[in-house]
Amino acid sequence: MHRSLLLIPASKHIWKFVTLESQRHCSFTKLVGLSSINNRTTMPAEKRKATFAKMDSTKKQKLQAVKEGKGEREEVWLQGVVAKQRKDKDLKFNKKRLRFLSQTQKIKQGSEGVVYWMNRDHRVQDNWALIYAQQLALEEKLPLHICFCLVITQNPELATIRHFGFMLRGLEEVATDCSALDIQFHLLQGSAGELLPGFVEDWRFGAVVTDFSPLRTPLQWVEEVKKGLPSDIPFIQVDAHNVVPCWVASDKLEYSARTIRNKITKLLEEFLTEIPLVDKHPHTALRTAKPVDWAEALSSLEVDKTVEEVDWAKSGSAAGIAMLESFIDLRLKNFATQRNNPNSSAVSQLSPWIRFGHLSAQRVVLQVKCCGKSAGESVSSFTEELVVRRELTDNFCFYNPSYDSVKGANDWAQKTLKDHTKDPRPYVYTREQLEKAQTHDKLWNAAQYQMVIEGKMHGFLRMYWAKKILEWTSSPEGALSIAIYLNDRYELDGQDPNGFVGCMWSICGVHDQGWAERPIFGKIRYMNYKGCTRKFDVAQFERKYCPKYL
Repeated sequence: MHRSLLLIPASKHIWKFVTLESQRHCSFTKLVGLSSINNRTTMPAEKRKATFAKMDSTKKQKLQAVKEGKGEREEVWLQGVVAKQRKDKDLKFNKKRLRFLSQTQKIKQGSEGVVYWMNRDHRVQDNWALIYAQQLALEEKLPLHICFCLVITQNPELATIRHFGFMLRGLEEVATDCSALDIQFHLLQGSAGELLPGFVEDWRFGAVVTDFSPLRTPLQWVEEVKKGLPSDIPFIQVDAHNVVPCWVASDKLEYSARTIRNKITKLLEEFLTEIPLVDKHPHTALRTAKPVDWAEALSSLEVDKTVEEVDWAKSGSAAGIAMLESFIDLRLKNFATQRNNPNSSAVSQLSPWIRFGHLSAQRVVLQVKCCGKSAGESVSSFTEELVVRRELTDNFCFYNPSYDSVKGANDWAQKTLKDHTKDPRPYVYTREQLEKAQTHDKLWNAAQYQMVIEGKMHGFLRMYWAKKILEWTSSPEGALSIAIYLNDRYELDGQDPNGFVGCMWSICGVHDQGWAERPIFGKIRYMNYKGCTRKFDVAQFERKYCPKYL
């Protein structure tokens, strides 16, 4: 039976494929500018029986979804374990985690509160920035406040409901947690540089604490706030994202994981500690924050709603802990040996929650080490990925202003890419063709499709995917731009140091070494389709994800 495929004009400049597909494939075509129509046909009796058999296996499918990290579990134990661990009263705050951004360090007398400007780490518990803000407020017997400045990304192509919906729902959970702890939560609409200094003055706050991001735009926000705040208000930054604070781990740009590994490892005894509880605050604010209409805030967002939210990842810290629990119970044991197999249930699936700060990486590694002891080698392998490799990406973005440019690559990589820029390409695709998964390579199309539909591509395939963009575009600069655009638009964990460095590693050889020289790639590490077939069952992955309109 042949599937009919039609090409119809969608507008003056755009043509669309029309074919009979499942709802899932309809979603993909809707996202990337293709569409499908539903041609109803009579289902044969045998096929109907098979369909009902599938319905009877719903329970089995739910269990498989949980195993893959894409379903909800009925048994929950980790939340209670973590709550008990936080109640240790002897836990201390290591002041190496903070740095003063202001000249003054003493809280202004006569003030009416301390405010934590939440930026990168959207959670209440396991948040070193909020822990420090509460300690300051307790010392001065002042109310505690949290504010978040909601601003739409400057690039409208990257401002999607997938990202902003996940973020806002997580912030709603933060506000709920704050209410239970007598902490005031403020949602400010606009840029921090424009709003925060006036907000601090209006509410008579005596100190401002914020968290840390190494990316260009958040660093710019911090500088703008710093310039706008009165000189007598302490402005303190706490690295609440990394286990070892970025500026403590290293004071320079590191060449590779090899050069930073020992620096981080020797500091783990000092920094990989249990995390204190953020407790109910005893000093009540005289003025309360304006209540937030979260439904209105979400519906009024002026973002691209064609890149839809995903159903497998529920935002918020509670959901993040639940995903961590399922990883420890079901997938951690396979991590060391199966993490590079896209068909295997072996990876943590935690990156969206860590990216939005709903989940602390320090909490994750503590629980993996504590509760996953039976997983053997997988514990050390996962710790290497979560701590050393992930914190290396913060180091790269913090100390290299060109972290998203070929200019940010090492000299050898820039030279070899330049030497091979004019090499003939076997295929040349536009950004639009790549976005719509319209290449000759079914594996690449399947990986792109997985990212567009699920908001998360398997880590091993991200490397292959990005390297093929280098091979199929006219220049390294163009390839890097396309890879970062696609990653940041569709990946739920996009717009993050991990994504930038992943693209830079694949296309520009960052944190890698030179390899045997070949066309197009020069000395950049090469990956090909045959190599993937030796790693995993490529045909199985293609059957699951390759768009059916091809």
